[in-house]
Amino acid sequence: MARGIPTATGAGHNGGVSAERLTGQLLVATPLIEEGIFHRAVILVLHHDDEGAQGVVLNKPLLAEVEAVLPGWGRSTGGSSTLFQGGPVQLDSALGLARISVTRVPGVRPIVDGVGVVDLDADPAPIGRRVGAVRIFVGYAGWSAGQLEGELRTGSWYAVDADPWDVFSYEPERLWADVLRRQRGPLSWVAFLPEDPSVN
Repeated sequence: MARGIPTATGAGHNGGVSAERLTGQLLVATPLIEEGIFHRAVILVLHHDDEGAQGVVLNKPLLAEVEAVLPGWGRSTGGSSTLFQGGPVQLDSALGLARISVTRVPGVRPIVDGVGVVDLDADPAPIGRRVGAVRIFVGYAGWSAGQLEGELRTGSWYAVDADPWDVFSYEPERLWADVLRRQRGPLSWVAFLPEDPSVN
């Protein structure tokens, strides 16, 4: 890691993580993750407890259209009709997230303020009319009991607050830098680290 770049534990965003529940927060990959789907990934944590954690990578679009895989849902996305890879686990499954402004939308289960999980077996038309946008992910990221806590302690992730707009970013390729840039203090400097730190 480049000199002067804060580590995950040194950034002050993961103190007491063994007891903290991260549901609804973002995991932002630190520069220690140099390759693979988690390189510069931004993950929304959908569930975190003593049994483990699950989340979806928000910033890895695929060269595939939603409508080709889930007929009807491509017209209900309210924005990007592109599929996203949510993680390396169960790539034969899909998960939808919706931007919501009310607490009750049939077929949508709220997770955090402004975001809910969509029942993709439901009729997409009425859901599409009642939500601001839907984004579809194939696969997800998963951690067994204690695994995520260990990765946070060893400096693989920054845990930061989420904004509902992060899920539906129109420029997902910029999301990693955008999320870091809005942080306070030295953590914001990480946003300007080049892809290859050796050129820094």
